Amino acid sequence: MRHDRRWWRPPGPVPVDRRVTPFEIFFDLVFVFALTRIMALVGPHPTPAGMGRGLLLLVLLWFAWSSYTWLGNHTRADVGVARGGFLVAMAALFVAALVMPRAWTPGPGLDGPLLVAFAYVLLRVVHLALFHLVAGDDAPLRARIRFFALVSVVGWAALLLGAVLAGAGQAALWVLAFLVEVVGQRLSYARRGSWPLRSPPHFAERHTLVLIIALGESVVAAGVGAGSAVTSPPVLGVALVGFTVTVCLWWLYFRRTAPAAAHALGAAAPARRDRIAADAYSQTHLMLIVGVIYLAIGVEQVLAHVSGADPAARLSRSAAVALFGGAAVYLTGCLLFRRLTEQPVGPARLAVTGAVVPLASVGVALPPAVALGLLAGLLLVAVAADRHGQPAA
Repeated sequence: MRHDRRWWRPPGPVPVDRRVTPFEIFFDLVFVFALTRIMALVGPHPTPAGMGRGLLLLVLLWFAWSSYTWLGNHTRADVGVARGGFLVAMAALFVAALVMPRAWTPGPGLDGPLLVAFAYVLLRVVHLALFHLVAGDDAPLRARIRFFALVSVVGWAALLLGAVLAGAGQAALWVLAFLVEVVGQRLSYARRGSWPLRSPPHFAERHTLVLIIALGESVVAAGVGAGSAVTSPPVLGVALVGFTVTVCLWWLYFRRTAPAAAHALGAAAPARRDRIAADAYSQTHLMLIVGVIYLAIGVEQVLAHVSGADPAARLSRSAAVALFGGAAVYLTGCLLFRRLTEQPVGPARLAVTGAVVPLASVGVALPPAVALGLLAGLLLVAVAADRHGQPAA
């Protein structure tokens, strides 16, 4: 009896006009679940240390997600051996997400930091093995993957050793692992050239979808902060202000910026297109995700104060930084994204971004609801400029 072994074969190259598949959206949902667990790690009372730890884990997770996005741009993720590899990666990501709140504090049961480190290493190993397989006869691409794998091993060793040491040693070595990822990518660019992009529509769509899912989580954060007091008129009103902030973030990226960027990506020459994909999408969208997550933490803190026993209490310094700093990072990411995709950046949006940055210091002196309202007002100014056709907005 003959057995069909076609599932062992890597799928061939995808069409250049392909679209995102439901299987890839499933993968993105697991990734965004990991982001919500980072919010749990930061906790209901954010501290500078907790926010810094959450940021480091968020960056490492983004590098993992981005690497699978490049892989999915070369080959179908829902077919044959690629599907099996993606499922293993999703399981590793799910485990990392579950134990994320204990990524820095070993507790009962299995060691949390080691579980996170092993899950991340597995994510990266599966990605590089699959990418090397699907590269087929593309010798330069296979050589680049091998070079990047050799550099990455240093980062993986630092990650695992840091998980064993815990404390300050863990923080230092995990920062080193992050730096190795960044430097490894830049070295591979310098020595081997940029990653080749096969399908611009797929790549742009994948990034817009993961951002819209992350924005959805910012809406969920409002419900978490409101808690059981959501029927109180003041709480309901502040929740709607938080929803307005999210709508503004959506508008400033999706209304004009994203479609123009996708067009620029598709129209660029191959070498330029690869650089736009790496810099404007893989790198700059990290800023957008970071901004959304920390802004969501800030909105959750505002609603927790408004619905709490002492509505007159002020935001902590960390909560104010999350609220206004998250918005500033998002707006700065939008500006950089526009610049890298050859879109104009004028005074209106620059002015709004510049106005948001110093408000973290003012936010601790204002009632939380007023602080959120001030942020919503500034974002509405940016939306109004965009809507009336100013090229900067």
